[in-house]
Amino acid sequence: MAAARTTNPLLTWTTFAPLGALVALALTWGRDLNTALVVVVALLLAGSVLASVHHAEVVAHRVGEPFGSLVLAVAVTVIEVALILTLMISGGKDSASLARDTVFAAVMITCNGIVGLSLFVGARRYGLVSFNAEGAGAALATVTMLAALTMVVPTFTTSAPGPVFSGVQLVFAAVASLALYAMFVSTQTVRHRDFFLPVSDEGELLEDDHAQPPTNRAAWTSLGLLLVSLVAVVGLAKVESPAIESGVAAAGLPQSFVGVVIALLVLLPETLAAVRAAGRNRLQISLNLGLGSAMASIGLTIPAITIATIWIDQPLELGLGPTQMVLLALTVVTAVLTVVPGRATRLQGGVHLVLMAAFVFLAIAP
Repeated sequence: MAAARTTNPLLTWTTFAPLGALVALALTWGRDLNTALVVVVALLLAGSVLASVHHAEVVAHRVGEPFGSLVLAVAVTVIEVALILTLMISGGKDSASLARDTVFAAVMITCNGIVGLSLFVGARRYGLVSFNAEGAGAALATVTMLAALTMVVPTFTTSAPGPVFSGVQLVFAAVASLALYAMFVSTQTVRHRDFFLPVSDEGELLEDDHAQPPTNRAAWTSLGLLLVSLVAVVGLAKVESPAIESGVAAAGLPQSFVGVVIALLVLLPETLAAVRAAGRNRLQISLNLGLGSAMASIGLTIPAITIATIWIDQPLELGLGPTQMVLLALTVVTAVLTVVPGRATRLQGGVHLVLMAAFVFLAIAP
């Protein structure tokens, strides 16, 4: 988790972005937008996402672990679920696979994009980067289990037609996902915290430097601004959803590419934080961010979507197609070979980035 700044939040862009987004929401709600307004709303939406994660980090830094990690994960998951549900409601039956597309895109972006870029940036600067194989391996195993259970198994079940779970199966998958995520958070922040700390080239643990915790006033201010940011994100997502869907259709892209757009938007803050950590030779932090984001995307989003299906009367397609399963299998095998040695070069980063490029290309031209 990135160290939070203790400057007065009332004097930064992280205050103006969500407040401006809230004003824009009031002015644009229920109206048809022209191209210029669509662009402005999109920029305010992106700014609100970044601001919400910043304020979540401030609150997380104040309350400490393990609750700090949960604050950030829940904030990001609220954003992701809000975008998914908004587009599912507006898209009707055509968006039955949106949750799967978004979660799968998040897994590919985190395990290949964030991890690959961090490896490449770190190794390019330091030649050889080291990390804790025990912690990274545990995170990778959890991500693999969550992805297989929620997105591969539905393709082969027979209780319901199509790549979907039956009601009982969906509840089981949601509960199992939440339980796995909770066990990992407990392992990472309490029982085996040393597995997830940065290490030197000799394998010695390095306690990362932390900024002074924010004051109570700054934490409460950030909590209020976090709530404002989340309201703005949910509302602007609803306003922007017709433009996103029509833009994807106008570009001749498949509907599933909407999920990629959502995942890219939600994971932008984690990507920037992971690359910064890699530039400081703290690759373990980059892996924690990347694999942890993949885990939260599945372990928290799937249960939330499962609860939402009580009110959304449409099927929920979670099973992956053949091409997606091949990409997931390649990602798991490549990640295992990257993690096992506990150190990596630019080559490993390049392999993950090529896998990321293949995913994006095949999402555009399936």
